[in-house]
Parts: sequence; C-alpha cells; structure tokens
Amino acid sequence: MTQAGRVVVGTGPARPRFCGTPVTDEEWEVVREIVDSCGLSRHELARTICEGLGWVRANGGLKARECYEYLELLDAKGLLKLPPRQEQRPRGRTSIVFTEAGREQARREGDLASVAPVALGLVSNAGDRALWRELVERYHYLGHRVAFGAQLRYLIWISQPQRAVAGCVQFSSAARRLAARDHFIGWDEPTRQAKLPRVVNNSRLLLLPWLSIKGLASHVLSLSAKVVVEDWQEAYGVRPVLLETFVERDRFEGTCYLAANWEEVGETAGRGRMDRHNRASEPKKKCLVYPLVRDFRRHLGVSRSKRAGVEERLAR
Repeated sequence: MTQAGRVVVGTGPARPRFCGTPVTDEEWEVVREIVDSCGLSRHELARTICEGLGWVRANGGLKARECYEYLELLDAKGLLKLPPRQEQRPRGRTSIVFTEAGREQARREGDLASVAPVALGLVSNAGDRALWRELVERYHYLGHRVAFGAQLRYLIWISQPQRAVAGCVQFSSAARRLAARDHFIGWDEPTRQAKLPRVVNNSRLLLLPWLSIKGLASHVLSLSAKVVVEDWQEAYGVRPVLLETFVERDRFEGTCYLAANWEEVGETAGRGRMDRHNRASEPKKKCLVYPLVRDFRRHLGVSRSKRAGVEERLAR
C-alpha cells in the first residue's frame, strides 16, 4: 500500500528480500525515511540507502545497482512510490557506435598453435569498453545488455600472425535462485542466501564469427576460469569457488564448455533472472557449472554429512 510516496510497512514474511537477505523493521524504516525526505533521484536514493544501511560488498563497495533494482521491485509491488525517473539521456539500450575496429574481417581457419599465445585483457578503460560493447552488439545473438550486479569483462586477444582481438568474455553476479544448481550444490535456503556471492556467472562468451580456430573456445574458458578468481576478489573482495553458465538448448550444444570440463547439471525454468512474476518469459537453457576448487561444496557452506549425501546421489 502507498500513501503520498511513503512506504507502508507490511508483515515480515511478505517483504521482498534484499540480495537474498531478510529486511528488518528498522531497515524498512530507514528506507521509508530516505525515500520520503531526501528528494533524490532513484540512483541517488539507492546509493544513500546503501550507505545508511551498510549494504556493501566484501570490498566495501556499495551494492547500489542491486539496491536500485530492489527499489523498483518495491515500487512495482506498491510498497513505496519512487520519484519520477530523471532522464539524463534517452532511455533504452546503451548507445553503441559501430567503428572500423569492429568491422567483419576475412575468414580465418587454423588450430590453436597458429594464434597462440591467447590472452585475456580486463576491460578497464573507455576505449576497451566501447570496443567490447560494439563487438557484443554486432556479433552476439543476444546483443549488448548491461549485466545485473557485479561484473567483469574481458577482451580475448590472439598473438599470431599479429596481435588482434578475437572475442569477448563477461562474468557477472550469479542467478539468485536456480533449482538445478542449488540441488547440485546441496544448498538449503539460508545457506544459499549466505554463500551465493561465491558463485559467479559466465554471462557472455563471444568468439568473432570469422575465426574458425579449433580448440580456441575451450582454451578461452580454461584461461578465464583462472584469471577471474583473482580479478573478482580484487574487484569485489569475494573469492569465487564455482562458475555457472546457461546455454540455449535450441541454439547451442555447449560443446566448448564440456570440452573445458564444465558439467551440465539441469536446466533453467525459463522465468528470467529475477523471476519476479513467476511466469515463463525466456527460453529454457542448459545449466552448466565449473568448480574452481576441489571441495567447493565445503566453501559454499554445505555440511560434511550433506556433502557426502549429495556426492553419493550424483554418483548413482
């Protein structure tokens, strides 16, 4: 219920959780007070609420993007009324300029040795960001979309016959809930909420379409599994122990993931990332995972007895 832009506090069980964590009466009151009295834009509200409630990542950075999404969810549910959006630029997808650097090249075939060494370059400046967006928009079937939550992006570089960009990789925050993954890990609800930040999603993998280099995709996946651990910890203060990804069944076999020792554990329900309305909205996809440490279930909070039960079940 909404009254003149004020939050009307409901009962505890009916409240949406923030990043999987229950929101207390005191936290609801802070949210209400900030939305009512500050006169801020939606983005400023998200940052102010995060600062006031200590909603931060392990490295101290604000969970402002997640809070922005959370506030919009509350607004959609009628639990508060956000101020009108302040249009700083035309809404919609990020403006992307097509340049000569992203133009399609002549087809090239070969093996991994013909382009090695292969390297991943962390996207960290405006030029790299523009090129990454352009390539994904041009050549990935989903196009460019801003990832939810935390994210790291890489450009793939080959070295022969000269240094050239070969594709793009992106890692981002894991899906909030995913039955196949959670069952595979052995999570109950409280453990999932506590340990989810240690799972990271490989949300984009693109090899440029004119390159037909045998083994390149699986090699890139192996490289990225090594570099993302340190880079994610440095960026967000959390060391991931499991990677996940989703592959559309009707489009791809996921062969490169299987060749890089990823494991298929089930499929998505087709409801989209946040599953806000509990109805199908996306194609069903294969769910694959890649453990980054041997005893990943222990790092993800699964008890010794539960780990033994899960491993026995999966071995059957």
